[in-house]
Amino acid sequence: MIARVQFALTMGMHITLAALTLGLAPFLVWFEARWLWGKKPEARQALHFWIKIFALTVAIGTVSGVVMEFQFGTHWSGFASKAGGIVGPLMLYEVLVAFFLESALTGVMLFGFDRVRPGVHFAVTCLVAVGAVLSAFWILAANSWMQTPVQFTLNDSGQLIPDSGWSLLAAPSFGWRLTHMLLASWISVAFWLGGIAAWRLLQHPGERASRLMLSGALTVSLCAVPLQVVTGDLQGENTLAHQPAKLAAIEGSWQAPAPGEGEPLRLFAIPDQQQQRNHLEVAIPAIGSLYLRHNLTGHIQSLREFAPDTLPPVLPVFFAFRLMVGMGLLMLLVSVLANIQRWRGRLYHSRRLLRLLACCSPLGFIALLSGWIVTEVGRQPWTVYGVLRTADSVSPLSLSSTVMIFIAILLVYGLGFALGLYYLLRHVAGPLPDGEAVVAESVQTPA
Repeated sequence: MIARVQFALTMGMHITLAALTLGLAPFLVWFEARWLWGKKPEARQALHFWIKIFALTVAIGTVSGVVMEFQFGTHWSGFASKAGGIVGPLMLYEVLVAFFLESALTGVMLFGFDRVRPGVHFAVTCLVAVGAVLSAFWILAANSWMQTPVQFTLNDSGQLIPDSGWSLLAAPSFGWRLTHMLLASWISVAFWLGGIAAWRLLQHPGERASRLMLSGALTVSLCAVPLQVVTGDLQGENTLAHQPAKLAAIEGSWQAPAPGEGEPLRLFAIPDQQQQRNHLEVAIPAIGSLYLRHNLTGHIQSLREFAPDTLPPVLPVFFAFRLMVGMGLLMLLVSVLANIQRWRGRLYHSRRLLRLLACCSPLGFIALLSGWIVTEVGRQPWTVYGVLRTADSVSPLSLSSTVMIFIAILLVYGLGFALGLYYLLRHVAGPLPDGEAVVAESVQTPA
Protein backbone atom coordinates (compact mmCIF):
# COMPACT_ATOMS: atom_id res chain seq x y z
CA MET A 1 0.00 0.00 0.00
CA ILE A 2 2.85 2.43 0.81
CA ALA A 3 4.43 1.73 -2.59
CA ARG A 4 1.09 2.42 -4.28
CA VAL A 5 0.55 5.66 -2.35
CA GLN A 6 4.08 6.81 -3.16
CA PHE A 7 3.68 6.09 -6.86
CA ALA A 8 0.28 7.81 -6.89
CA LEU A 9 1.79 10.87 -5.21
CA THR A 10 4.73 11.17 -7.61
CA MET A 11 2.59 10.39 -10.63
CA GLY A 12 -0.06 12.91 -9.58
CA MET A 13 2.55 15.66 -9.30
CA HIS A 14 4.26 14.67 -12.53
CA ILE A 15 1.07 14.50 -14.59
CA THR A 16 0.20 18.04 -13.48
CA LEU A 17 3.57 19.33 -14.72
CA ALA A 18 3.35 17.30 -17.92
CA ALA A 19 -0.09 18.74 -18.64
CA LEU A 20 1.27 22.23 -18.03
CA THR A 21 4.03 21.85 -20.62
CA LEU A 22 1.70 20.10 -23.05
CA GLY A 23 -0.94 22.80 -22.77
CA LEU A 24 1.33 25.84 -22.52
CA ALA A 25 3.56 25.07 -25.52
CA PRO A 26 0.85 25.86 -28.16
CA PHE A 27 0.20 29.21 -26.45
CA LEU A 28 3.91 30.07 -26.79
CA VAL A 29 3.74 29.21 -30.49
CA TRP A 30 0.68 31.41 -30.89
CA PHE A 31 2.19 34.37 -28.99
CA GLU A 32 5.37 34.19 -31.06
CA ALA A 33 3.43 33.89 -34.33
CA ARG A 34 1.35 36.94 -33.41
CA TRP A 35 4.55 38.88 -32.79
CA LEU A 36 6.38 37.76 -35.93
CA TRP A 37 3.48 38.26 -38.33
CA GLY A 38 1.34 40.81 -36.50
CA LYS A 39 4.13 42.85 -34.87
CA LYS A 40 2.05 43.19 -31.72
CA PRO A 41 4.30 44.25 -28.80
CA GLU A 42 1.82 42.74 -26.34
CA ALA A 43 2.31 39.33 -27.98
CA ARG A 44 6.05 39.61 -27.43
CA GLN A 45 5.40 40.58 -23.79
CA ALA A 46 3.13 37.59 -23.28
CA LEU A 47 5.74 35.29 -24.84
CA HIS A 48 8.49 36.57 -22.53
CA PHE A 49 6.16 36.29 -19.53
CA TRP A 50 5.08 32.68 -20.09
CA ILE A 51 8.30 31.26 -21.47
CA LYS A 52 9.94 31.48 -18.03
CA ILE A 53 7.06 29.59 -16.44
CA PHE A 54 7.29 27.00 -19.21
CA ALA A 55 11.04 26.52 -18.62
CA LEU A 56 10.48 26.15 -14.87
CA THR A 57 7.78 23.54 -15.51
CA VAL A 58 9.97 21.56 -17.90
CA ALA A 59 12.88 21.58 -15.43
CA ILE A 60 10.86 20.30 -12.47
CA GLY A 61 8.81 17.96 -14.66
CA THR A 62 11.88 16.32 -16.19
CA VAL A 63 13.44 15.65 -12.78
CA SER A 64 10.18 14.36 -11.29
CA GLY A 65 9.68 12.13 -14.34
CA VAL A 66 13.10 10.53 -14.00
CA VAL A 67 12.52 9.84 -10.31
CA MET A 68 9.14 8.34 -11.15
CA GLU A 69 10.61 5.98 -13.74
CA PHE A 70 13.30 4.83 -11.30
CA GLN A 71 10.46 3.56 -9.12
CA PHE A 72 9.71 0.85 -11.67
CA GLY A 73 13.01 -0.70 -10.57
CA THR A 74 12.83 0.04 -6.86
CA HIS A 75 9.15 -0.60 -6.11
CA TRP A 76 7.71 -2.44 -9.11
CA SER A 77 10.34 -5.03 -10.01
CA GLY A 78 7.64 -7.69 -10.58
CA PHE A 79 5.99 -5.47 -13.16
CA ALA A 80 9.34 -4.50 -14.74
CA SER A 81 10.41 -8.14 -14.95
CA LYS A 82 7.20 -9.37 -16.61
CA ALA A 83 6.10 -6.38 -18.70
CA GLY A 84 9.46 -4.66 -19.27
CA GLY A 85 9.72 -6.01 -22.83
CA ILE A 86 6.62 -4.04 -23.77
CA VAL A 87 6.59 -0.98 -21.54
CA GLY A 88 10.39 -0.48 -21.46
CA PRO A 89 10.86 0.59 -25.12
CA LEU A 90 7.91 3.00 -24.89
CA MET A 91 9.34 4.62 -21.77
CA LEU A 92 12.75 4.88 -23.46
CA TYR A 93 11.27 6.71 -26.45
CA GLU A 94 9.48 9.10 -24.08
CA VAL A 95 12.67 9.86 -22.13
CA LEU A 96 14.61 10.49 -25.36
CA VAL A 97 11.95 12.90 -26.59
CA ALA A 98 11.66 14.59 -23.21
CA PHE A 99 15.40 15.19 -22.94
CA PHE A 100 16.36 16.01 -26.52
CA LEU A 101 13.33 17.83 -27.86
CA GLU A 102 11.76 19.38 -24.77
CA SER A 103 14.60 19.98 -22.33
CA ALA A 104 17.45 20.82 -24.74
CA LEU A 105 15.41 22.99 -27.08
CA THR A 106 13.68 24.75 -24.17
CA GLY A 107 17.12 26.13 -23.30
CA VAL A 108 17.50 27.49 -26.85
CA MET A 109 13.98 28.91 -26.67
CA LEU A 110 14.63 30.60 -23.31
CA PHE A 111 18.08 32.08 -23.98
CA GLY A 112 18.08 32.37 -27.76
CA PHE A 113 16.05 35.54 -28.30
CA ASP A 114 19.05 37.70 -29.12
CA ARG A 115 21.29 34.87 -30.38
CA VAL A 116 19.37 33.22 -33.24
CA ARG A 117 17.27 34.54 -36.10
CA PRO A 118 13.56 35.13 -35.31
CA GLY A 119 12.50 32.46 -37.80
CA VAL A 120 14.86 29.92 -36.24
CA HIS A 121 13.62 30.79 -32.77
CA PHE A 122 10.01 30.29 -33.91
CA ALA A 123 10.95 26.90 -35.41
CA VAL A 124 12.52 25.90 -32.08
CA THR A 125 9.35 26.92 -30.22
CA CYS A 126 7.28 24.78 -32.63
CA LEU A 127 9.64 21.81 -32.13
CA VAL A 128 9.29 22.11 -28.36
CA ALA A 129 5.51 21.97 -28.76
CA VAL A 130 5.82 18.93 -31.02
CA GLY A 131 8.17 17.33 -28.49
CA ALA A 132 5.58 17.78 -25.73
CA VAL A 133 2.96 16.00 -27.86
CA LEU A 134 5.40 13.18 -28.77
CA SER A 135 6.27 12.74 -25.10
CA ALA A 136 2.57 12.36 -24.28
CA PHE A 137 2.21 9.99 -27.26
CA TRP A 138 4.70 7.47 -25.87
CA ILE A 139 3.50 7.70 -22.28
CA LEU A 140 -0.13 7.26 -23.33
CA ALA A 141 0.87 4.34 -25.58
CA ALA A 142 2.38 2.56 -22.56
CA ASN A 143 -0.50 3.39 -20.27
CA SER A 144 -3.11 2.41 -22.86
CA TRP A 145 -1.45 -0.97 -23.39
CA MET A 146 -1.51 -1.53 -19.62
CA GLN A 147 -5.22 -0.62 -19.60
CA THR A 148 -6.23 -2.66 -22.66
CA PRO A 149 -3.42 -5.14 -23.47
CA VAL A 150 -3.45 -6.86 -26.87
CA GLN A 151 -1.12 -8.69 -29.28
CA PHE A 152 1.28 -10.32 -26.80
CA THR A 153 2.33 -13.81 -25.73
CA LEU A 154 3.50 -15.24 -22.42
CA ASN A 155 6.85 -17.03 -22.56
CA ASP A 156 7.89 -19.90 -20.28
CA SER A 157 9.12 -17.43 -17.64
CA GLY A 158 5.76 -15.65 -17.49
CA GLN A 159 7.07 -12.58 -19.32
CA LEU A 160 4.86 -10.60 -21.69
CA ILE A 161 6.35 -10.45 -25.18
CA PRO A 162 4.87 -8.21 -27.94
CA ASP A 163 3.93 -10.00 -31.16
CA SER A 164 5.61 -7.19 -33.16
CA GLY A 165 6.88 -3.65 -32.78
CA TRP A 166 3.53 -2.30 -33.95
CA SER A 167 1.79 -4.23 -31.16
CA LEU A 168 3.08 -1.57 -28.76
CA LEU A 169 0.72 0.93 -30.39
CA ALA A 170 -2.21 -1.41 -30.95
CA ALA A 171 -4.08 -0.96 -27.64
CA PRO A 172 -7.72 -0.25 -28.54
CA SER A 173 -8.01 2.57 -26.01
CA PHE A 174 -4.86 4.39 -27.22
CA GLY A 175 -6.41 6.83 -29.70
CA TRP A 176 -9.23 7.95 -27.42
CA ARG A 177 -6.98 8.14 -24.37
CA LEU A 178 -4.38 10.28 -26.19
CA THR A 179 -7.04 12.63 -27.60
CA HIS A 180 -8.72 12.92 -24.21
CA MET A 181 -5.41 13.78 -22.52
CA LEU A 182 -4.36 16.35 -25.12
CA LEU A 183 -7.69 18.13 -24.85
CA ALA A 184 -7.61 17.94 -21.04
CA SER A 185 -4.15 19.56 -21.00
CA TRP A 186 -5.14 22.36 -23.38
CA ILE A 187 -8.35 23.06 -21.42
CA SER A 188 -6.56 23.01 -18.07
CA VAL A 189 -3.91 25.47 -19.22
CA ALA A 190 -6.47 27.65 -21.02
CA PHE A 191 -8.44 28.13 -17.79
CA TRP A 192 -5.28 28.56 -15.73
CA LEU A 193 -3.70 31.04 -18.12
CA GLY A 194 -7.00 32.86 -18.63
CA GLY A 195 -7.54 33.05 -14.87
CA ILE A 196 -4.13 34.61 -14.33
CA ALA A 197 -4.77 37.08 -17.16
CA ALA A 198 -8.15 37.97 -15.61
CA TRP A 199 -6.51 38.50 -12.22
CA ARG A 200 -3.89 40.76 -13.81
CA LEU A 201 -6.62 42.77 -15.55
CA LEU A 202 -8.28 43.36 -12.19
CA GLN A 203 -5.00 44.93 -11.03
CA HIS A 204 -4.06 46.59 -14.32
CA PRO A 205 -7.21 47.12 -16.47
CA GLY A 206 -5.30 48.57 -19.43
CA GLU A 207 -2.73 45.79 -19.74
CA ARG A 208 -2.94 44.83 -23.42
CA ALA A 209 -0.85 41.66 -23.05
CA SER A 210 -3.26 40.30 -20.44
CA ARG A 211 -6.19 41.03 -22.77
CA LEU A 212 -4.41 39.07 -25.49
CA MET A 213 -3.79 36.15 -23.11
CA LEU A 214 -7.40 36.09 -21.92
CA SER A 215 -8.77 36.32 -25.44
CA GLY A 216 -6.64 33.38 -26.61
CA ALA A 217 -7.50 31.30 -23.55
CA LEU A 218 -11.25 31.81 -24.05
CA THR A 219 -11.02 30.86 -27.73
CA VAL A 220 -9.20 27.63 -26.87
CA SER A 221 -11.64 26.75 -24.09
CA LEU A 222 -14.69 27.40 -26.28
CA CYS A 223 -13.34 25.02 -28.97
CA ALA A 224 -11.81 22.36 -26.73
CA VAL A 225 -14.42 21.86 -23.99
CA PRO A 226 -17.26 20.74 -26.34
CA LEU A 227 -14.79 18.46 -28.16
CA GLN A 228 -13.83 16.98 -24.80
CA VAL A 229 -17.48 16.15 -24.11
CA VAL A 230 -17.61 14.19 -27.39
CA THR A 231 -14.32 12.35 -26.81
CA GLY A 232 -15.39 11.62 -23.24
CA ASP A 233 -18.48 9.87 -24.58
CA LEU A 234 -16.38 7.86 -27.06
CA GLN A 235 -13.90 7.02 -24.31
CA GLY A 236 -16.85 5.72 -22.26
CA GLU A 237 -17.89 3.43 -25.12
CA ASN A 238 -14.34 2.09 -25.28
CA THR A 239 -14.37 1.45 -21.53
CA LEU A 240 -17.70 -0.35 -21.87
CA ALA A 241 -16.16 -2.67 -24.45
CA HIS A 242 -12.79 -3.33 -22.81
CA GLN A 243 -13.04 -2.50 -19.08
CA PRO A 244 -16.65 -3.17 -18.08
CA ALA A 245 -15.89 -3.49 -14.35
CA LYS A 246 -14.38 0.01 -14.35
CA LEU A 247 -17.49 1.39 -16.06
CA ALA A 248 -19.77 -0.35 -13.55
CA ALA A 249 -17.74 1.24 -10.72
CA ILE A 250 -18.04 4.66 -12.39
CA GLU A 251 -21.82 4.23 -12.49
CA GLY A 252 -22.10 2.62 -9.05
CA SER A 253 -24.18 -0.10 -10.73
CA TRP A 254 -24.35 -3.11 -8.38
CA GLN A 255 -27.32 -4.80 -10.02
CA ALA A 256 -28.77 -4.63 -13.52
CA PRO A 257 -32.25 -3.00 -13.77
CA ALA A 258 -35.27 -5.16 -14.59
CA PRO A 259 -35.82 -5.97 -18.29
CA GLY A 260 -37.34 -2.98 -20.09
CA GLU A 261 -35.98 -0.51 -17.56
CA GLY A 262 -32.93 1.60 -18.36
CA GLU A 263 -29.82 2.32 -16.32
CA PRO A 264 -30.40 5.24 -13.94
CA LEU A 265 -28.22 8.33 -13.79
CA ARG A 266 -26.93 8.30 -10.21
CA LEU A 267 -26.36 11.90 -9.19
CA PHE A 268 -25.26 10.97 -5.68
CA ALA A 269 -24.71 7.79 -3.68
CA ILE A 270 -22.33 6.31 -1.14
CA PRO A 271 -21.20 2.95 -2.61
CA ASP A 272 -20.71 0.21 0.00
CA GLN A 273 -18.34 -2.42 -1.39
CA GLN A 274 -18.86 -4.88 1.45
CA GLN A 275 -22.66 -4.90 1.23
CA GLN A 276 -22.58 -4.44 -2.57
CA ARG A 277 -25.14 -1.63 -2.56
CA ASN A 278 -25.43 2.15 -2.51
CA HIS A 279 -26.54 4.28 0.42
CA LEU A 280 -28.45 7.55 0.06
CA GLU A 281 -28.78 7.09 -3.70
CA VAL A 282 -30.29 9.96 -5.69
CA ALA A 283 -30.90 8.90 -9.31
CA ILE A 284 -32.87 9.78 -12.43
CA PRO A 285 -34.38 6.62 -14.02
CA ALA A 286 -33.25 5.53 -17.52
CA ILE A 287 -31.06 8.57 -18.21
CA GLY A 288 -27.90 6.51 -17.65
CA SER A 289 -28.80 4.31 -20.62
CA LEU A 290 -29.04 7.41 -22.79
CA TYR A 291 -25.34 8.24 -22.55
CA LEU A 292 -24.11 4.69 -21.90
CA ARG A 293 -25.99 2.85 -24.70
CA HIS A 294 -27.58 5.79 -26.56
CA ASN A 295 -31.11 4.51 -25.88
CA LEU A 296 -33.47 4.38 -22.87
CA THR A 297 -33.42 0.64 -22.10
CA GLY A 298 -29.84 -0.57 -22.69
CA HIS A 299 -27.84 -2.12 -19.83
CA ILE A 300 -24.23 -2.44 -18.78
CA GLN A 301 -22.65 -5.28 -16.80
CA SER A 302 -23.27 -4.69 -13.09
CA LEU A 303 -20.64 -5.02 -10.38
CA ARG A 304 -22.25 -8.19 -8.98
CA GLU A 305 -21.55 -9.97 -12.26
CA PHE A 306 -17.78 -9.83 -11.57
CA ALA A 307 -15.76 -11.79 -8.99
CA PRO A 308 -15.35 -9.58 -5.88
CA ASP A 309 -11.56 -9.88 -6.00
CA THR A 310 -11.49 -8.36 -9.51
CA LEU A 311 -13.41 -5.19 -8.62
CA PRO A 312 -11.73 -1.79 -8.28
CA PRO A 313 -12.33 0.39 -5.19
CA VAL A 314 -15.78 1.68 -6.15
CA LEU A 315 -16.11 4.68 -3.81
CA PRO A 316 -13.15 6.81 -5.10
CA VAL A 317 -13.88 5.93 -8.74
CA PHE A 318 -17.56 6.87 -8.35
CA PHE A 319 -16.86 10.28 -6.77
CA ALA A 320 -13.82 11.15 -8.90
CA PHE A 321 -15.87 10.64 -12.07
CA ARG A 322 -18.64 12.96 -10.85
CA LEU A 323 -16.11 15.58 -9.82
CA MET A 324 -14.52 15.40 -13.28
CA VAL A 325 -17.85 15.71 -15.08
CA GLY A 326 -19.01 18.49 -12.74
CA MET A 327 -15.87 20.51 -13.42
CA GLY A 328 -16.27 19.92 -17.15
CA LEU A 329 -19.86 21.18 -17.21
CA LEU A 330 -18.93 24.21 -15.11
CA MET A 331 -16.07 25.06 -17.49
CA LEU A 332 -18.40 24.74 -20.47
CA LEU A 333 -20.87 27.15 -18.87
CA VAL A 334 -18.20 29.69 -17.88
CA SER A 335 -16.53 29.47 -21.27
CA VAL A 336 -19.77 30.18 -23.18
CA LEU A 337 -20.73 33.02 -20.82
CA ALA A 338 -17.29 34.69 -21.01
CA ASN A 339 -17.09 34.40 -24.80
CA ILE A 340 -20.54 35.96 -25.23
CA GLN A 341 -19.42 38.91 -23.11
CA ARG A 342 -16.19 39.11 -25.12
CA TRP A 343 -18.13 39.34 -28.40
CA ARG A 344 -20.31 42.06 -26.88
CA GLY A 345 -17.17 44.00 -25.91
CA ARG A 346 -17.99 43.83 -22.18
CA LEU A 347 -15.49 41.23 -20.96
CA TYR A 348 -12.56 43.46 -20.00
CA HIS A 349 -14.75 45.94 -18.13
CA SER A 350 -16.75 43.45 -16.05
CA ARG A 351 -14.90 43.07 -12.77
CA ARG A 352 -17.45 40.48 -11.63
CA LEU A 353 -16.74 38.26 -14.64
CA LEU A 354 -12.98 38.76 -14.33
CA ARG A 355 -13.18 37.66 -10.69
CA LEU A 356 -15.18 34.59 -11.75
CA LEU A 357 -12.56 33.68 -14.36
CA ALA A 358 -9.76 34.15 -11.83
CA CYS A 359 -11.55 31.85 -9.38
CA CYS A 360 -12.00 29.24 -12.15
CA SER A 361 -8.23 28.95 -12.75
CA PRO A 362 -7.79 25.53 -11.09
CA LEU A 363 -10.95 23.88 -12.50
CA GLY A 364 -9.16 22.22 -15.41
CA PHE A 365 -6.48 20.68 -13.25
CA ILE A 366 -9.06 19.46 -10.70
CA ALA A 367 -10.90 17.75 -13.57
CA LEU A 368 -7.66 16.35 -14.99
CA LEU A 369 -6.54 14.82 -11.68
CA SER A 370 -10.05 13.45 -11.05
CA GLY A 371 -9.99 11.80 -14.47
CA TRP A 372 -6.59 10.35 -13.70
CA ILE A 373 -7.99 8.81 -10.48
CA VAL A 374 -10.89 7.31 -12.45
CA THR A 375 -8.45 5.84 -14.97
CA GLU A 376 -5.84 4.45 -12.61
CA VAL A 377 -7.87 3.46 -9.54
CA GLY A 378 -10.54 2.05 -11.86
CA ARG A 379 -7.91 -0.31 -13.35
CA GLN A 380 -7.24 -1.97 -9.98
CA PRO A 381 -6.51 -4.66 -8.90
CA TRP A 382 -4.47 -4.94 -12.09
CA THR A 383 -1.31 -3.24 -13.35
CA VAL A 384 -1.86 -4.91 -16.73
CA TYR A 385 -5.63 -5.23 -16.98
CA GLY A 386 -6.80 -8.83 -16.65
CA VAL A 387 -3.21 -10.15 -16.95
CA LEU A 388 -0.95 -9.02 -14.12
CA ARG A 389 -2.19 -8.13 -10.65
CA THR A 390 -0.81 -5.17 -8.71
CA ALA A 391 0.00 -7.49 -5.79
CA ASP A 392 2.27 -9.53 -8.11
CA SER A 393 3.95 -6.41 -9.51
CA VAL A 394 5.38 -4.95 -6.32
CA SER A 395 9.04 -5.38 -5.28
CA PRO A 396 9.91 -7.53 -2.24
CA LEU A 397 11.18 -4.51 -0.27
CA SER A 398 11.18 -4.50 3.51
CA LEU A 399 8.69 -2.22 5.24
CA SER A 400 11.45 -0.06 6.73
CA SER A 401 13.09 0.48 3.31
CA THR A 402 9.77 1.37 1.71
CA VAL A 403 8.95 3.86 4.47
CA MET A 404 12.39 5.49 4.29
CA ILE A 405 12.18 5.92 0.51
CA PHE A 406 8.65 7.30 0.87
CA ILE A 407 9.80 9.90 3.41
CA ALA A 408 12.76 10.87 1.19
CA ILE A 409 10.43 11.27 -1.80
CA LEU A 410 8.04 13.38 0.26
CA LEU A 411 10.84 15.69 1.40
CA VAL A 412 12.46 16.09 -2.04
CA TYR A 413 9.20 16.50 -3.95
CA GLY A 414 7.73 18.74 -1.25
CA LEU A 415 10.77 21.03 -1.29
CA GLY A 416 10.99 21.10 -5.08
CA PHE A 417 7.32 21.89 -5.57
CA ALA A 418 7.27 24.47 -2.76
CA LEU A 419 10.20 26.36 -4.31
CA GLY A 420 8.66 26.09 -7.76
CA LEU A 421 5.30 27.38 -6.51
CA TYR A 422 7.00 30.26 -4.67
CA TYR A 423 8.82 31.35 -7.83
CA LEU A 424 5.67 30.90 -9.92
CA LEU A 425 3.54 33.10 -7.64
CA ARG A 426 6.22 35.80 -7.53
CA HIS A 427 6.53 35.76 -11.29
CA VAL A 428 2.75 35.87 -11.86
CA ALA A 429 2.31 38.76 -9.43
CA GLY A 430 5.27 40.70 -10.83
CA PRO A 431 5.26 43.19 -13.71
CA LEU A 432 5.18 42.09 -17.31
CA PRO A 433 8.40 42.44 -19.32
CA ASP A 434 8.79 46.02 -20.48
CA GLY A 435 7.19 46.33 -23.91
CA GLU A 436 9.73 48.76 -25.35
CA ALA A 437 12.63 46.65 -24.08
CA VAL A 438 11.45 43.39 -25.67
CA VAL A 439 10.73 45.16 -28.95
CA ALA A 440 14.15 46.82 -28.95
CA GLU A 441 15.72 43.43 -28.20
CA SER A 442 13.97 41.88 -31.20
CA VAL A 443 15.14 44.71 -33.47
CA GLN A 444 18.75 43.98 -32.48
CA THR A 445 18.34 40.30 -33.36
CA PRO A 446 20.10 39.43 -36.65
CA ALA A 447 17.59 39.22 -39.49
